[in-house]
Amino acid sequence: MVSRHPIISVMTICLLLASCRSFASTSPTPFDQTPLEPDPASEPTSLPDTPTPAPDYVTRIRNAEYQLGLTDGLRIVQLTDGKFEQGSPGGVDSISVTVTDFAARGDLNGDGFDEYAAMIAENYGGTGAFVFLVVFADVNGKLVFQTSILVDDRPLLKALSIADGEVFLDATTHSSDDPMCCPTLKTERHYRLVNNHLRMTDYVTFTPDDRPRTITIESPVNGTEVFRSVPIKGSVAIAPFENNLVYRIYDLGGVELAIGSISVSAADLGALGRFEQTILLGNILSGTVIRFEVQDVNAEDGSLFAMDSVELVVK
Repeated sequence: MVSRHPIISVMTICLLLASCRSFASTSPTPFDQTPLEPDPASEPTSLPDTPTPAPDYVTRIRNAEYQLGLTDGLRIVQLTDGKFEQGSPGGVDSISVTVTDFAARGDLNGDGFDEYAAMIAENYGGTGAFVFLVVFADVNGKLVFQTSILVDDRPLLKALSIADGEVFLDATTHSSDDPMCCPTLKTERHYRLVNNHLRMTDYVTFTPDDRPRTITIESPVNGTEVFRSVPIKGSVAIAPFENNLVYRIYDLGGVELAIGSISVSAADLGALGRFEQTILLGNILSGTVIRFEVQDVNAEDGSLFAMDSVELVVK
């Protein structure tokens, strides 16, 4: 039921070491709510500026047990009104956990029952606030921690929602050149719950003039059965450096099985591009479910510009 976190990237480790902490976020509409249709015959029962009460599940999240994300060993703490505090501020044993105003509900594993997503920040006495996307499940009427994944130190959160079995997150995070106080990299991404782990299924960043860097895999689609090879076809909104993308193949446990390059055809540097290539699968065993990712990688620092993925079944 309780999962461990994937290995944190080198860039993330640098963020953790260099961080100096003051968590900030924007203040959009925080909760994933569907407005009711108004009744023309009814009179308003509250003033227009009366705040909308938070959904009941938000209160339950704010008082659930939570597994810390940055401790060496497994440690679960009890949240009370969205907080957990230990030690004195700045002390060696200082821990502060804060549930942000971003939460959503929806079915993430296809069992017909809702899971609950939230953004939760951890502080360990410095100036950083390490924000995790967290998933809870309702187990016999109690919200139980399932898994979490680190997003960034002090991201600017904009939107969180659940639809079509995936979590959507809109957040501005740090690029490699950003000071820790001030993230500037606008991102959008989706996560899917796979074997009780959160896996990012797509990722979009934006250029300084606000053009989205997107990759779209047109075929094959999720669930396709493949044999000795994968015929991959799709498009990119902005052609990558030297017109080369990277593909990576993982099993559902996150183990990398293969890596290679995909060529893009584009009329000009940074223009719309297309790719179509057949990727040999090598010795991947029959019956293996694989995640096939196509990535646009920043040649300067190895960070992601964009990514799309599909899950395939090897026959």
